[in-house]
Amino acid sequence: MPIVGDVTHDPRGGGTTTAQPSTRTAAYVERLGGADEIVVGPLPVPPLGPTEVLVAVEATAVNHVDTFVRSGRWRTTTPFPFVIGRDLVGRVVDVGPAVTGFRPGDRVWSNSMGHGGRQGVAASLVAVDQERLYPVPDGVDPVDLVAAVHPAATAWLALHVHARAQAGEVLLVIGAAGNVGAALVALGDDAGVRVIASCGPEHHEDVRALGADGVIGRVTAEDVAASVRGVLGDLAPDGVDVVIDTSGSLDPGALLPLLRPRGRVVVLAGGATSASFQQGDLYQRDLSVVGFVISRAKVSELADVAAGIGPLLAEGRLRPARIEELPLSDAAAAHRRLEQGTLRGTRIVLRPPAPSLVE
Repeated sequence: MPIVGDVTHDPRGGGTTTAQPSTRTAAYVERLGGADEIVVGPLPVPPLGPTEVLVAVEATAVNHVDTFVRSGRWRTTTPFPFVIGRDLVGRVVDVGPAVTGFRPGDRVWSNSMGHGGRQGVAASLVAVDQERLYPVPDGVDPVDLVAAVHPAATAWLALHVHARAQAGEVLLVIGAAGNVGAALVALGDDAGVRVIASCGPEHHEDVRALGADGVIGRVTAEDVAASVRGVLGDLAPDGVDVVIDTSGSLDPGALLPLLRPRGRVVVLAGGATSASFQQGDLYQRDLSVVGFVISRAKVSELADVAAGIGPLLAEGRLRPARIEELPLSDAAAAHRRLEQGTLRGTRIVLRPPAPSLVE
């Protein structure tokens, strides 16, 4: 049965009957800088290490972190030529001699490439270590999956690893209509957490459908007291256990009065936002302000993410509201649009050309 290009399954179970090409189409940079540095063209197919898997990429998402790495704003090892992109979904073409659990033809995904010296995945063929690959749940559309995994994984880590949210606790999600915010609502509901969602009125029914127990209006830095504290009097009169501001635009110090004793504020965005609070606000009520970035997630944590979000991906509860598909040749334009802030929640997915695999 065909999988990609001219790859076919061997009916005897012996893998594929293909010869690998020597080149692939990739979106890459030769130096750090603006989106104009991105080149789409041929690069050698990477050799496989013992535990690596060669994947024919069907789709790769475009994330803010991709622009941070490409521009040098986020400093990490970038061996040149450096292929951009961190998330992929595709089919296994070949496996290294020490690989277990994957075989040619398997559909897989990954969301932790293009960082820390690892080449990115915006290419027709890529090599990924088996510990960073996960099987695609049955029935999940590959474009929906690759568009969902970065915000969903960010939300899962924020909720379970950094907020340590427990069933029965109360979570306030600020920016609940965004991709990470919506995933937090769905994941919180799935974990038995009581979720209060903050977003514009046009999104109230959407977040309720995702599982929000209560909904309040949009919050800005100027009206935290008016728009949050007053409304929470009805939904959570003694405060909340966790606040996650997905926009990163609010001073975490302004959120501390919303917390119950031992409450947590999780910071996952807002590189230019200042924080101001009295130290006594933290230790006198056992409060915490915790920051994290997904690029520092451990391999074991990412494996837990894959297991945790799999069922909700299969149910379609983590699918972004808007997805735009573009060819890989539009990679630079996609990066420019993301940096210009014109996408407004739309997830861009790039589709590389199918590799020329020959039987």
